[in-house]
Amino acid sequence: MKVLAALSGGVDSAVAAARAVEAGHDVTAVHMALKTEGESCGTSRGCSNPQDRADAAAACAKLGIPFEVWDLADEFEEKVISDFVSQYEMGRTPNPCVRCNEFVKFRELTVRARELGFDAVVTGHYARVEKHGDRYQLLRARDLAKDQSYVLAVMGEEELSRVILPLGDMPSKAAVRAEAEERGLGVSNKPDSFDICFIPDGDTQGFLRSRLGESSGQIVDTDGNVLGKHRGHFEFTVGQRKGLGIDRPAADGRPRYVLETRPSENVVVVGPAELLSIDIVNTTDLTWDAGDDEGDVRTVQPSPMGTDEDECLYAQMRAHGRPVPVKALERKEGGLRVTLAESVRGIAPGQTLVLYRGNRVIAQSVIDGTERTKGAASAKQLGKRLAEDAVPA
Repeated sequence: MKVLAALSGGVDSAVAAARAVEAGHDVTAVHMALKTEGESCGTSRGCSNPQDRADAAAACAKLGIPFEVWDLADEFEEKVISDFVSQYEMGRTPNPCVRCNEFVKFRELTVRARELGFDAVVTGHYARVEKHGDRYQLLRARDLAKDQSYVLAVMGEEELSRVILPLGDMPSKAAVRAEAEERGLGVSNKPDSFDICFIPDGDTQGFLRSRLGESSGQIVDTDGNVLGKHRGHFEFTVGQRKGLGIDRPAADGRPRYVLETRPSENVVVVGPAELLSIDIVNTTDLTWDAGDDEGDVRTVQPSPMGTDEDECLYAQMRAHGRPVPVKALERKEGGLRVTLAESVRGIAPGQTLVLYRGNRVIAQSVIDGTERTKGAASAKQLGKRLAEDAVPA
């Protein structure tokens, strides 16, 4: 089979390409340049800094396969960076990795690959694709700690049918690094990147300010009392605690969190942690990825959770967040109303919700709003989960 291997310059994509070669495929490698020449991405993987490009080329030389560089900077700017900025301006919290995988790393890549006569695309993502009958399904990776099915859930069945994910069955990242060293690929010890690739210094607020400018507004509590000022509502996201710039402590001495932003008023609303606790999520832009009975919630006891035999329905709302069992599921026009079996905190509009049947991706949708019912967690219950739920949005 003639396949196109996407090489980022990291260890995962290099091992994936090596496995494709070993499987007997006719492999050509491509490195996607997502920033124009001269622009810096620091040490971050994904935007193609010179070292990444050199490492990808060296891996291809070792494997004896052709190496190409594709300039996708314009597509990346339009589909990912500009969208990221506009979403924050609207008071939403997008996941740029989901957007990048949808429009650049898979859609653009698979379309070009098909036009050039390739049968499939190979990447180093940690997830599995399986064919059941005449349908392709996306499943979590065996290594749940590295699973990337959440950010790949936007792929339709057409993309799934044309992608090969050789690392989905790997037991750990350590095993991938050991294989890279054994193959002499030269990137076995290259560190992972956890920041947004186009914001290498991690200063998201500064990046947004450079694109949107400053716009002074008020920080208020739930009663409308003014507590401080900010330089732009877009610098804040639901669940944020640090960097609020509030000098006056709450009357009870407890910390405050961002509860919502109001773009039309340029206002940021803050309050106590328990008001972040929600148990109903409303979504839009729904994509059903697999054949599944939409109305069959089957909130059975997981047996056990994390295995392919698990039939429980879960909702996951962050890339590395904890899957939450679903209590009720309602299909509505263009989206879902998902009632969770337990409350979660700090969920913001613009984030992605992915539904799983055990390990199998069922649907992907964009969070449009949340609700907090009477049964939502108390402050005491919330405090117990603070550490595990306090994942950056």
